[in-house]
Amino acid sequence: MKVTTAALPLLPLFQRLLPGLPGLPGLPGLRSIPGLSDVAALPGRLTGLSLNLLKASALEAAILAGHLLLYPSGIIQERRPAQDLRPADTQDPQSSPPAPRLPVPASPPVVLLHGFIDNRSVFLLLRRSLAQHGRHEIESLNYSPLTCDIRTAAELLGRHVEEICERTGSARVDVVGHSLGGLIARYYVQRLGGDLRVRTLVTLGTPHAGTKVVPLANAHPIVRQMRPGSAVIEELNRPAPGCRTQFVSFWSDLDHVMDPLETACLTHPDLSVQNVRVSGIGHLALPVHPTVATGIRQALDTAAPETGTETGTGSDKHGGGLTVA
Repeated sequence: MKVTTAALPLLPLFQRLLPGLPGLPGLPGLRSIPGLSDVAALPGRLTGLSLNLLKASALEAAILAGHLLLYPSGIIQERRPAQDLRPADTQDPQSSPPAPRLPVPASPPVVLLHGFIDNRSVFLLLRRSLAQHGRHEIESLNYSPLTCDIRTAAELLGRHVEEICERTGSARVDVVGHSLGGLIARYYVQRLGGDLRVRTLVTLGTPHAGTKVVPLANAHPIVRQMRPGSAVIEELNRPAPGCRTQFVSFWSDLDHVMDPLETACLTHPDLSVQNVRVSGIGHLALPVHPTVATGIRQALDTAAPETGTETGTGSDKHGGGLTVA
């Protein structure tokens, strides 16, 4: 009995390696375990899993080091283009001709929203990738690291989106949120009427059902809001009939910030959702890796045409997948 109890914390790993392994109700006998036939393949699976974990961990460490160097550059809010607010009759047409009103862009502007204790610098490579493929209206929003409430951050996002729509002439925007940023954007869409403004919401490693990782971090109020069963998570689980926003959720099978891993999958009967599994990288690599960037571009470019009153079609648990070498 002592041996069985000691092995319980390792049971999830054993069940991943041996899919036929049951929940060990009482160990009636080794021969009765359906997964015993997979024992011969165990060394190979362990080797493959170890190599993937090693590669992903090394990549996470490299990304973290690079991000720490870039972090200071993203502390200040990005500068927006200055507008000439002088009356038309006081402007010199030869020195400063009035700029024509920007036409409505073919694609909606893209708003990038970072995760917990982070800033817009995390999107440096993704922003470049989007710009190289025709997305010219891209803006990042920094919310304060002292933010203690997802609802407050969602209200800030709403004001930011309204300002972008007014300035660009676009009726809607696309939003890409990493980790906590995706949860903030989802709250804005579902609870604050943001589905009128957000065409597509792409989330990267977002704890849609709450994450149990690092229990000691509960000292921070916003971390408590990201726990399973929190008031914010319960609000997001409420009905959302008629939601106009399309959701695409990227989740990684090596994301150590998500506990359990599937918490980054979005499941809601009233939402139109595609869940995309990413294999081979961790949490920090999701907004950085070029393969994921390609998947994000495809998700934004293949968004359904505007209908104005289209309702959700339920959650898609069998969406596409990305394998990162």
